[in-house]
Amino acid sequence: MALPPRVYFTLQEVAIRWDCTLADIAGWASVGRFEIVTGVATFAVGSQVVTGFVAVSVTEILPMFRRCGTGPTKCFLRRVRPRDQEEWIVIADQQDWIEVTLADLLIMAEDVRRFEAAFDLARRPGAYSGSTARYDWDGMYIALMVRIYDQGLPATQAEWLGEVQDWFVANSESGEVPDERTIRRRLTPIWKALRASC
Repeated sequence: MALPPRVYFTLQEVAIRWDCTLADIAGWASVGRFEIVTGVATFAVGSQVVTGFVAVSVTEILPMFRRCGTGPTKCFLRRVRPRDQEEWIVIADQQDWIEVTLADLLIMAEDVRRFEAAFDLARRPGAYSGSTARYDWDGMYIALMVRIYDQGLPATQAEWLGEVQDWFVANSESGEVPDERTIRRRLTPIWKALRASC
Protein backbone atom coordinates (compact mmCIF):
# COMPACT_ATOMS: atom_id res chain seq x y z
CA MET A 1 0.00 0.00 0.00
CA ALA A 2 1.40 3.39 -1.00
CA LEU A 3 1.88 6.12 1.56
CA PRO A 4 -0.06 9.37 1.11
CA PRO A 5 1.78 12.37 -0.37
CA ARG A 6 4.01 14.56 1.78
CA VAL A 7 2.23 17.27 3.76
CA TYR A 8 5.16 19.69 4.02
CA PHE A 9 8.86 20.07 3.25
CA THR A 10 11.60 21.70 5.29
CA LEU A 11 13.41 24.60 3.64
CA GLN A 12 16.55 22.47 3.37
CA GLU A 13 14.61 19.78 1.52
CA VAL A 14 13.16 22.35 -0.86
CA ALA A 15 16.60 23.87 -1.50
CA ILE A 16 17.88 20.42 -2.46
CA ARG A 17 14.77 19.67 -4.50
CA TRP A 18 14.99 22.95 -6.47
CA ASP A 19 18.80 23.19 -6.53
CA CYS A 20 18.74 26.70 -5.07
CA THR A 21 19.82 28.51 -1.91
CA LEU A 22 17.85 29.24 1.24
CA ALA A 23 18.22 32.92 0.37
CA ASP A 24 16.45 32.27 -2.95
CA ILE A 25 13.59 30.56 -1.12
CA ALA A 26 13.28 33.44 1.35
CA GLY A 27 13.26 35.91 -1.52
CA TRP A 28 10.47 34.15 -3.38
CA ALA A 29 8.44 33.80 -0.18
CA SER A 30 8.93 37.48 0.67
CA VAL A 31 7.22 38.53 -2.57
CA GLY A 32 4.32 36.12 -2.19
CA ARG A 33 5.28 33.18 -4.43
CA PHE A 34 4.44 30.87 -1.51
CA GLU A 35 4.26 30.96 2.27
CA ILE A 36 6.85 29.84 4.75
CA VAL A 37 5.09 28.36 7.76
CA THR A 38 5.86 26.87 11.12
CA GLY A 39 3.86 24.89 13.64
CA VAL A 40 3.00 26.55 16.94
CA ALA A 41 1.67 25.30 20.22
CA THR A 42 -1.71 26.71 21.19
CA PHE A 43 -1.57 30.26 22.51
CA ALA A 44 -3.98 33.15 22.91
CA VAL A 45 -3.67 36.75 21.77
CA GLY A 46 -6.53 38.69 23.28
CA SER A 47 -9.65 36.64 22.57
CA GLN A 48 -8.15 34.78 19.61
CA VAL A 49 -6.68 31.31 20.04
CA VAL A 50 -3.90 30.38 17.62
CA THR A 51 -2.71 26.83 16.99
CA GLY A 52 -1.31 24.62 14.24
CA PHE A 53 0.47 25.90 11.14
CA VAL A 54 0.93 29.65 10.85
CA ALA A 55 2.49 31.80 8.15
CA VAL A 56 5.77 33.50 9.02
CA SER A 57 6.64 37.09 8.10
CA VAL A 58 9.80 36.37 6.12
CA THR A 59 11.05 39.96 6.19
CA GLU A 60 11.18 39.82 10.00
CA ILE A 61 13.56 36.84 9.96
CA LEU A 62 15.49 37.75 6.79
CA PRO A 63 18.87 37.90 8.62
CA MET A 64 18.69 34.09 8.93
CA PHE A 65 19.00 33.89 5.13
CA ARG A 66 22.11 35.94 4.48
CA ARG A 67 23.95 34.58 1.45
CA CYS A 68 27.29 35.06 3.18
CA GLY A 69 26.26 32.66 5.95
CA THR A 70 26.81 35.11 8.81
CA GLY A 71 23.19 35.34 9.90
CA PRO A 72 21.73 34.14 13.19
CA THR A 73 20.65 30.51 13.51
CA LYS A 74 17.43 31.46 15.27
CA CYS A 75 15.00 34.38 15.36
CA PHE A 76 11.85 35.36 17.20
CA LEU A 77 8.48 35.73 15.52
CA ARG A 78 6.72 38.87 16.65
CA ARG A 79 3.69 38.28 14.50
CA VAL A 80 2.10 35.31 12.77
CA ARG A 81 -0.87 34.70 10.51
CA PRO A 82 -3.13 31.66 10.77
CA ARG A 83 -3.30 30.07 7.32
CA ASP A 84 -7.07 30.51 7.12
CA GLN A 85 -7.08 34.28 7.59
CA GLU A 86 -5.52 37.37 6.00
CA GLU A 87 -4.81 39.47 9.08
CA TRP A 88 -1.53 39.20 10.97
CA ILE A 89 -1.63 38.68 14.71
CA VAL A 90 0.90 40.81 16.57
CA ILE A 91 2.42 39.22 19.66
CA ALA A 92 2.94 42.28 21.83
CA ASP A 93 4.54 40.68 24.88
CA GLN A 94 8.20 39.86 24.24
CA GLN A 95 8.09 36.82 26.51
CA ASP A 96 5.48 35.32 24.15
CA TRP A 97 7.51 35.78 20.97
CA ILE A 98 8.02 32.47 19.19
CA GLU A 99 11.59 31.27 18.74
CA VAL A 100 12.30 29.50 15.44
CA THR A 101 15.35 27.93 13.82
CA LEU A 102 15.76 27.08 10.13
CA ALA A 103 14.72 23.51 10.88
CA ASP A 104 11.35 24.79 12.18
CA LEU A 105 10.48 26.55 8.92
CA LEU A 106 8.41 24.68 6.36
CA ILE A 107 6.66 25.01 3.03
CA MET A 108 3.39 23.13 2.64
CA ALA A 109 3.57 20.47 -0.06
CA GLU A 110 0.65 21.98 -1.96
CA ASP A 111 2.63 25.24 -2.30
CA VAL A 112 5.76 23.34 -3.38
CA ARG A 113 3.83 21.51 -6.11
CA ARG A 114 2.05 24.66 -7.27
CA PHE A 115 5.36 26.56 -7.51
CA GLU A 116 6.96 23.69 -9.43
CA ALA A 117 4.04 23.57 -11.87
CA ALA A 118 4.07 27.35 -12.35
CA PHE A 119 7.79 27.46 -13.14
CA ASP A 120 8.07 24.08 -14.89
CA LEU A 121 10.44 22.68 -12.30
CA ALA A 122 11.20 19.00 -12.18
CA ARG A 123 13.56 17.23 -9.84
CA ARG A 124 16.14 15.43 -11.88
CA PRO A 125 17.60 12.56 -9.88
CA GLY A 126 17.50 10.44 -13.06
CA ALA A 127 19.54 12.97 -15.01
CA TYR A 128 22.81 11.56 -13.78
CA SER A 129 24.69 9.09 -15.90
CA GLY A 130 25.94 5.64 -15.06
CA SER A 131 25.01 3.69 -11.97
CA THR A 132 23.71 6.72 -10.02
CA ALA A 133 20.78 7.29 -12.39
CA ARG A 134 18.40 4.96 -10.55
CA TYR A 135 18.64 6.68 -7.16
CA ASP A 136 19.32 10.27 -6.14
CA TRP A 137 22.56 9.63 -4.24
CA ASP A 138 23.72 13.23 -4.68
CA GLY A 139 20.52 14.55 -3.13
CA MET A 140 20.88 12.08 -0.26
CA TYR A 141 24.48 13.16 0.39
CA ILE A 142 23.41 16.81 0.46
CA ALA A 143 20.63 15.98 2.92
CA LEU A 144 23.17 14.14 5.09
CA MET A 145 25.50 17.14 5.12
CA VAL A 146 22.65 19.46 6.12
CA ARG A 147 21.60 17.03 8.86
CA ILE A 148 25.13 16.76 10.25
CA TYR A 149 25.59 20.53 10.10
CA ASP A 150 22.27 21.23 11.84
CA GLN A 151 22.07 18.35 14.33
CA GLY A 152 25.37 16.48 14.37
CA LEU A 153 25.68 12.73 13.94
CA PRO A 154 22.92 10.39 15.10
CA ALA A 155 23.69 8.30 18.17
CA THR A 156 24.05 5.07 16.20
CA GLN A 157 24.76 3.97 12.66
CA ALA A 158 21.47 2.05 12.64
CA GLU A 159 19.58 5.27 13.42
CA TRP A 160 21.44 7.01 10.60
CA LEU A 161 20.60 4.20 8.19
CA GLY A 162 16.94 4.52 9.14
CA GLU A 163 17.00 8.26 8.45
CA VAL A 164 18.53 7.68 5.02
CA GLN A 165 15.93 5.04 4.18
CA ASP A 166 13.20 7.48 5.23
CA TRP A 167 14.78 10.16 3.01
CA PHE A 168 14.70 7.89 -0.02
CA VAL A 169 11.08 6.88 0.67
CA ALA A 170 10.06 10.53 0.95
CA ASN A 171 11.99 11.69 -2.12
CA SER A 172 11.63 8.82 -4.59
CA GLU A 173 9.64 9.79 -7.68
CA SER A 174 9.13 6.17 -8.73
CA GLY A 175 8.66 4.69 -5.27
CA GLU A 176 11.85 2.66 -5.64
CA VAL A 177 14.42 2.89 -2.86
CA PRO A 178 17.86 1.30 -2.50
CA ASP A 179 18.02 -1.84 -0.38
CA GLU A 180 19.48 -1.62 3.14
CA ARG A 181 22.71 -3.37 2.15
CA THR A 182 23.40 -0.87 -0.64
CA ILE A 183 22.77 2.10 1.64
CA ARG A 184 24.91 0.60 4.40
CA ARG A 185 27.79 0.03 1.96
CA ARG A 186 27.78 3.74 1.08
CA LEU A 187 27.27 5.02 4.63
CA THR A 188 29.74 2.85 6.52
CA PRO A 189 32.96 4.53 5.29
CA ILE A 190 31.47 7.98 5.99
CA TRP A 191 30.30 6.89 9.45
CA LYS A 192 33.71 5.46 10.34
CA ALA A 193 35.56 8.56 9.15
CA LEU A 194 33.26 10.93 11.04
CA ARG A 195 33.36 8.87 14.24
CA ALA A 196 37.15 8.71 14.06
CA SER A 197 37.35 12.49 13.90
CA CYS A 198 35.06 13.02 16.94
